[in-house]
Amino acid sequence: MCLDDARYALRVPEEPDGDVMVQASADSDVGIWVRGVTRRFGTAEALRGIDLSAPYGRITALVGPNGAGKTTLLLILATLLTPTAGQVRVAGLDPVADPDGVRSRTGWMPDALGVYEQLTPREYLAFFAEAYRIEPALVADRVAALLARVHLAEHADQPVHVLSRGQKQRLGLARALVHEPRVLLLDEPAAGLDPRSRSELRDLLRELAASGVAILVSSHILAELEELADRVVFVAEGRTVSEEEIAGVSRFVVSGWRVRALDDAALATALAARGIAPLGITAAGSDLPPMSDVDAAALLASLVGDGVPVIAFGPIGGQLEAAYLALNKERR
Repeated sequence: MCLDDARYALRVPEEPDGDVMVQASADSDVGIWVRGVTRRFGTAEALRGIDLSAPYGRITALVGPNGAGKTTLLLILATLLTPTAGQVRVAGLDPVADPDGVRSRTGWMPDALGVYEQLTPREYLAFFAEAYRIEPALVADRVAALLARVHLAEHADQPVHVLSRGQKQRLGLARALVHEPRVLLLDEPAAGLDPRSRSELRDLLRELAASGVAILVSSHILAELEELADRVVFVAEGRTVSEEEIAGVSRFVVSGWRVRALDDAALATALAARGIAPLGITAAGSDLPPMSDVDAAALLASLVGDGVPVIAFGPIGGQLEAAYLALNKERR
């Protein structure tokens, strides 16, 4: 188990000291609130003025290139680093003034999970339940429910060291949820997961958000984030570039589109009549030149109106990935 994991879990009291509670901004719907946060390591500036908010009941994606400061920010939110300057509130509390209070309300899943290899998953979760001072009478049932929730019940009494990387990731998520946090911080949670496990992770996180949990997730798997998140915060070089609703990221890009129809000849004729030459044709469909959402919607309507049996029509690649690339052109 890594040092940060131990520091995080083993200092959480049953109730925070009311004398050191610091209230967040006036918006009680925000689980995470960050303004002007900087962090220096000697002369190196990892964060240069990050702004971010993550509301309760929604999933916020944190997106940026390597070295953008994502993990540094998550460590600050998890109380494992202190900011050099700026304001931070997590579940209404200041992580610097009241780290124990923040930990009692926050679930933290780092990208590199440390585990006690000789414990079983059941023992591992029970250990953390005790560290979070959960009522002893509740521990056994809560641990069993979590193991079932992350599909590890059949491995509950095997040593952790026999688990695959993906299974350890799921165990890490169960550990982050053992005290029923109001805020969840996830750094690359899908790393090592197979497609089915990723789908189950998406379902679980959507369920948690629907129950009112504020979730902040960082990942390089942008296609997964696009399906999962409600909002996105783009960061680069330690600064916030943009904070958007997922539905609004298309404003950054004009995407190419792909259309597929049951009748290829009818599709080709209809596109030619509109002066549109496909950039390529594959089994996935005909790739069309870039166009706005409005123009794409009009084209689809006209194709259907002409009787072309369209069965698939959408942007090539994800909108989130396209927006990310558009905002990071200088890195190419």
